[in-house]
Amino acid sequence: MTAAGTPVRSHWPEYAAEALGLGIFMLSACGFAALLFHPRSPVVAALPGLMLRSVCMGLAMGLTAVLNVYSPWGRRSGAHLNPAFTLAFYRLGKVARRDLAGYIGGQFVGALAGTGLAVFLLRGWLADPAVNFVATVPGPRGVEVAFLAELVISFLLMLVVLAVMSRPKLARYTGLFAGALVALYITFEAPLSGMSMNPARTIGSAVYAHLWTAVWLYFLAPPLGMLLAVESMRGARAVREQMCAKLHHDDRVRCIFCEHRRG
Repeated sequence: MTAAGTPVRSHWPEYAAEALGLGIFMLSACGFAALLFHPRSPVVAALPGLMLRSVCMGLAMGLTAVLNVYSPWGRRSGAHLNPAFTLAFYRLGKVARRDLAGYIGGQFVGALAGTGLAVFLLRGWLADPAVNFVATVPGPRGVEVAFLAELVISFLLMLVVLAVMSRPKLARYTGLFAGALVALYITFEAPLSGMSMNPARTIGSAVYAHLWTAVWLYFLAPPLGMLLAVESMRGARAVREQMCAKLHHDDRVRCIFCEHRRG
């Protein structure tokens, strides 16, 4: 039973919303990567500069993240879309233990389903080395640099999210801040690590690419970075008392996190 007296199974819409959100993110990532980087894409001929296409990719994925946060499904689940996010909010006491498996399971299912749909729709385009199923693998500077990069970008993202969410006048813009960081990271950090920050997102690509290079670092660095950010902010009163685990809190939509806190 939940604190409000409803069975745990009634939280399935939130878990399904997490799956839908990350599935859409992966489908978007695959689609835009094929459009912007496949050698036979007309966009590659029209925009031969790699940096310009990387900026377009960053903007596309930043907007996808923002749309997820403010979508009906994002308002329902809180748009974590990332096991590292969910674990960080759990550490803050904002997520009930009983919801951890549902959220994380939904995120992995969504990542696999979204990438699988992209494989079906785009056929061989995703397998081209220039697209490579949008797999996240260490760049030419090696595993150590990739690990540090994932740790730093995850730490900064969570730090910004907590700082913005804990300020009532800014909280409604959390999704915009997060989307802007995603756009910047994909544009400038991706060459170092592939820009994952998300174990489920990495697995969603790796399963279809059959590419498991240093996959462990994508399970370790993002949660560690976000948990370090949590520890640095735990003393802030607004973080402890005011924040909810939703990136955008809509009072018209049920919030299982506020129910948990009231309990």
